[in-house]
Amino acid sequence: MSSKVAYFSMEIGIKPEIKTYSGGLGILAGDTIKSAADLGLDFTAVTLLYRNGYFKQVLEDYWQREEEQDWNPYEILEDTGKTVSVKVKGEQVDVKAWKFSWNGEKGEVDIYFLDTGLETNSEYAKSLTSQLYPGGEKLRLSQEVLLGIGGTRILEECDIKPDYFHMNEGHSALLGLEAEGEHVFTTHTPVPAGHDVFEKELVMDILSEKVLENLDIGERLNTTELALENSCYINAVSDKHGDVSEDMFPEHKFSRVTNGVHSKTWTAEPLKDLYDEYMHGWRKNPRHLSKALKIPDQKLWNAKKGAKNSLIEHTGKELDPDVFTVGFARRSTAYKRPTLIFNETEELERIAKEHGGLQLVYGGKAHPDDHEGKKLIEKILKNGEVLENVTVHFIEDYGMEDAMKLISGCDLWLNNPKRGQEASGTSGMKAAHNGTPQLSTLDGWWLEGHIEDVTGWAIGEDYVEGEDENRIDSKSLYLKLGHIMDLYHNEREDWLEVMKHCIAINASYFNTHRMVREYATHAYRN
Repeated sequence: MSSKVAYFSMEIGIKPEIKTYSGGLGILAGDTIKSAADLGLDFTAVTLLYRNGYFKQVLEDYWQREEEQDWNPYEILEDTGKTVSVKVKGEQVDVKAWKFSWNGEKGEVDIYFLDTGLETNSEYAKSLTSQLYPGGEKLRLSQEVLLGIGGTRILEECDIKPDYFHMNEGHSALLGLEAEGEHVFTTHTPVPAGHDVFEKELVMDILSEKVLENLDIGERLNTTELALENSCYINAVSDKHGDVSEDMFPEHKFSRVTNGVHSKTWTAEPLKDLYDEYMHGWRKNPRHLSKALKIPDQKLWNAKKGAKNSLIEHTGKELDPDVFTVGFARRSTAYKRPTLIFNETEELERIAKEHGGLQLVYGGKAHPDDHEGKKLIEKILKNGEVLENVTVHFIEDYGMEDAMKLISGCDLWLNNPKRGQEASGTSGMKAAHNGTPQLSTLDGWWLEGHIEDVTGWAIGEDYVEGEDENRIDSKSLYLKLGHIMDLYHNEREDWLEVMKHCIAINASYFNTHRMVREYATHAYRN
């Protein structure tokens, strides 16, 4: 008999209409749920219901501003009729559970969305599930009480008794004080934003006396450390991230389970049809994608052209299907370096002119409080105004549907984070499922998936720590980009071989079916 698993995540991106995700962490959670359902695991998920979503991105005068996302959760989700009470900041907060069920190949996973927007609650209590990542430590800690403690109580109320409570990042760490069962903890990032630290005074103000009795916080509460202390199994999300995590928390040993993506979700229709013809069974078992080398060149090229035309139609812009197109989409923040390609615009212009032009398609939001992230978007947009041989298009309010078009429709996926800061990264895995090779710094999953000139290319592979990272990497980027564009335009057969190896080597392995099987084997051991 398989173990019962309850999977807790502050955000879940299960489908575009359900606005309870901001980016990679939520999409990964959704992909995990889909694979758990496909593989028939006894799996339940818990998150919060954000009535106003994350935010709608509006770009005006080169600057991002935020509006509420328009969606009606009560038209999509099922009312469970279950309510529990959680003490937050000295008041009893009523928490109602709504449900959405994801049907997979072998089973179904129920996702419980916790909602405080009830008439019985105060205005402050109602606000706790109004928006994802609203900013402010008081709201953040209050939401984490709801997720960890409220989520555990909802499961009890629904008579769900998990063997394992899996914490997807430290936001649900407080469940360790209340949930009866084994605890599994996955950490997803080395950057400070992923490791919440709350001062003792705030913790004493927000948490109930009963919870505080079981909590030894010292001067401050670090939710990552709390999760680490209470878990029987802890893991990082790539080999490199495991090393980085052990440097950050040297008293702990981290297992490694490299992330993946849900193959069926992130493969575009023209490529799905092609895979159905030449790699039977890949939808149920993505390992069959390893047979991609037998796909005829012309059929792969035609499928990719179909995906590219779909991207052009989706953007509504006059992009040229014959011009080499690079995609870059992720949260706009400094360590991801979205503007690295503009480091030497004269060199970029030269390369583009030599190869008949270049198209850059961007997407991604900056957190409302991340002024530097907004400045990066501004820089991208302003470069697009002045470059002559490079067309720059920014997809406003980038979401799941946009991602599907971009990863499949561009010719090359660009990813250039500062080393040691990209725990895994999954956008390049999605690209690989569509025969889109990646050009990236050697960090996160790319250290495991990169084979030069076979699955893609590395930026700055000769970089030595202490050097000017931006200078070294931009020079390498331009050198590699010229080589890649030459391959694309003049060595079509070799280019198609790279596309096929992306699918055969990377897509066949870096998927959530493999990832979830690893969790089932190593973390959920009953």
